[in-house]
Formats: sequence, C-alpha cells, structure tokens
Amino acid sequence: MLKNDFKDKLDAGETVVGTFVKFNCPTVIEMLGRADFDFFIIDREHAAFSDSDVERMVIASDSVGLPVIVRTPSDSASDILHALDSGAAGVQIPNIESVEQVKSVVKNAKYYPEGSRGLSFAQRAAGYGFDSGDEYIRQSNRNTTISIHIENVGMVNRLDEICSIPAVDVLFIGPGDLSQSLGKPGQSDDPEVVKLVENCFDIGIKNGKRIGIYVNNKNSLQRYSDLGATYFAYKSDTLLFADSVKNARMEIGN
Repeated sequence: MLKNDFKDKLDAGETVVGTFVKFNCPTVIEMLGRADFDFFIIDREHAAFSDSDVERMVIASDSVGLPVIVRTPSDSASDILHALDSGAAGVQIPNIESVEQVKSVVKNAKYYPEGSRGLSFAQRAAGYGFDSGDEYIRQSNRNTTISIHIENVGMVNRLDEICSIPAVDVLFIGPGDLSQSLGKPGQSDDPEVVKLVENCFDIGIKNGKRIGIYVNNKNSLQRYSDLGATYFAYKSDTLLFADSVKNARMEIGN
C-alpha cells in the first residue's frame, strides 16, 4: 500500500531532490537509492517505457525505499491509471494547456469522493487484493502526489485558478518550455523568461503550493531554493552517466 513519507515531506515543506530516469533499467534505480536521492521521476514523456516497464522499475524502487513519480506521456486517464496502479507515489503531467485539463488529471488520479479513478483491488498498488479495500482508497487519496507542469504563458496567466485546486501538490516550472512559449527557445536566462519564472514562484508560494523545477548544477539549485522551490529534478540518469564518461575520458587523456 502506498506509503505517505514522500507526501509528508512535501506537505512539511522539506526539500526533496530527485532525478529524471530515462534508462529502462532497474539497476539504475537501485544505484540511485544507494546514492540517497529522495525520489526519482520515470520519464515517459521523453523516454521509452511501457506500462509493464514502469511497474518493473517501481518494484525495483521499493527494494531500496525510493519513491517514484511517473512523468506521463499525456494527461489521459489510461496513462495516469497505469502509473498509479503500478504503485508509484504520484504522477507528473506535462503539456497542460487548460485549467480544465488539470481538473481532469485530479479526477483521474483520485478515487471517490475526490475523483473517479478506475477502481480495482487486484493490482499491485492495492497489494493484489491482500490489503483492506477501504484503507487502500483512503491512503491512495491521501498520499498520491500530483505535480503539474507549468510550461506556457497561457497557464502562467491562469496560475491562480490552478492553485485553487486543492489536490494539486506541486507546480513544476519549466524555464526551457516557458522560453519557447515566449518565442525565445533555450534562452532561459533572458530577462523576460526570468521574470515569468519568478512570477510563477510568487503566485504558487502565495497560494501555498510546492514549487518544483529542473536544475543541472548546484548554483541553479541554490538560486531556485532561495526563491522557494522545494522539489528538484537534478539532471537525469543519462546526463549523470554522460558527465561521468566525459570526466573519465578526460582523466585518461591520450
């Protein structure tokens, strides 16, 4: 049954640092757990994972006590259902274009009375039927984390509305996508982009939401931490591996 440690940390305002996982390999998960990451995000938006692959990765994560968030390829009921039925601690939803989509995500991630997620007690998240059904529903509604991507100007303009939805736990700000939305792709340090990102922080924090963001170095982590972010995706397993390989090659030399 879904544990509440990760959600409790978020609710308490504690900082959690994870990484995106793109390698379809349980060994990577075991290594991340031993490295004391707080969580990881299976990246189904930009990497190749089937539903069964996700479940296999979640099983590996349980062996090292590492919570899993699944970045789904879409906001569809099916993608959300399979991610949560596998036993993931939550979902992270990209490509949000409307407040109505956010409400639909909540509906598909929560059971009655908070939503209408497809109900089964035979899947992995419910202990394959060994756990109490009533308790499983209660724990799932309490502990499932919902992270919503904010990555276009339209959603920034409606951020107060999104924040009014109680079940949204994390606003995951995407500076790269926001730069593209402003017609300045890749220019995350452009003053207009920086101002938009800071506006997201201000609105989210004012409304009591946790702020998440991708970072690729310690300075960026500190910068966004100072602004109030507490949910960090630090690089990805592929980038961490690439960095290690490049450093090893430089060390070896000719």
